[in-house]
Amino acid sequence: MYAVIESCGKQYKVAEGDVVFFEKLDAEEGKKVFTVNPNGKKVKIIVGVCVALLLIVAISIASITIVPAGHKGVTLNMGAVTGAVMNEGINFKIPFVQNAEIIDVRVKKYESKDNSSASKDLQTIKSSIAVNYRVNQDHVADLYQKIGMSYESTVINPAISECIKSVTSRYTAEELITKRTEVSEEMKNFLQKKLSEKYILVDSFNIINFDFTDAFNTAIEEKQIAEQNALKAKYDLERIKTEAEQAVTKAKGEAEAMKLKNEQISQNIIYLEFIDKWDGKMPTYYGSDNLFLGLDMNNIQSANTGNSTKSE
Repeated sequence: MYAVIESCGKQYKVAEGDVVFFEKLDAEEGKKVFTVNPNGKKVKIIVGVCVALLLIVAISIASITIVPAGHKGVTLNMGAVTGAVMNEGINFKIPFVQNAEIIDVRVKKYESKDNSSASKDLQTIKSSIAVNYRVNQDHVADLYQKIGMSYESTVINPAISECIKSVTSRYTAEELITKRTEVSEEMKNFLQKKLSEKYILVDSFNIINFDFTDAFNTAIEEKQIAEQNALKAKYDLERIKTEAEQAVTKAKGEAEAMKLKNEQISQNIIYLEFIDKWDGKMPTYYGSDNLFLGLDMNNIQSANTGNSTKSE
C-alpha cells in the first residue's frame, strides 16, 4: 500500500511504514516540502526497544525499597497501612501500588527546657529534662497509623510536662535538692509507663537542672550560713568543754600529787621531831604491829638510823 506525496512539483510514492518529515514551506511555489525516510521501520523498532527498557528499569526501581540500618519500613498499600513491616536492607514491593514509610528506631535524645511546676510547699520551679528514648520496633506500624511522625511534640513533650508536675508536687523544694536521685527515678518510672502506651520506650531520664525563685535561693543561702554558724558554735562548745575537762583532770592530778607529797613530808617531820626529843629508851608498852601512839616504830628506827649516819 502506497501513498503519493507531492513536493516541489514532484510526486513521491511513499510505502507504508516510511517516515515522512515536514521540513519547510517553499516560498516560491507555496508548497510544503517533505523528506521521506525509507528506513522508518527500523527507527520505530529502536524507539520501541528503548521505551521498553526504560519501562523495565522504572518498574525494577519502583519494586525495590532499601531500608537503612537502625530503621524500619512501614508498608503502605495505596496510602493505607497494611501492618507489614520492612527490615533493614533490600525489600520488594508492588511497583506503583505499594510504598514504604521509613521510621528511625535508634535511641534519640529529647530535651525539654523551662518546664514550670510547683513543689509541695508551693515553691515555683523551672526544670530542664533530658530523655533518651526509642520507638518500639515491634509497633512501628501502630505508631505511624495512630500517632504519626510528629510524636515528639504530640506525645513526648506533654508526657514530660505532666510527669514533672505530678512528681514535684509530692516533694518540698528542699527535698527536690536533697533527694534528687529519688526524684529522678520516680520521674523515669512515671514517664516509662506513660510513653509505653504510645509505643515509645524510655532508656534513660536525667534532670539537668532545677531552678528556683531568687527569694528561695536567698533563703536557702541564709539557712546554710545559719547551719554552718550553729555547727561551728557546737564544735567550739565541745572543744571548750573538752579543754575544761582536761584542765580539771590535770588539776586533780596535780592536787592528788601535792596531797601525797604533803602527807609524806608531814609524816617525815613528825618522825624527825620524835627522834629529836627521844631519850633513846624504848617504851615499855607496844601496840599491835609495833605501833606506839600512832607512830610506826619501824619507820622511826629507820629514820633514827639515817640520822645517826648523818651525824657521823
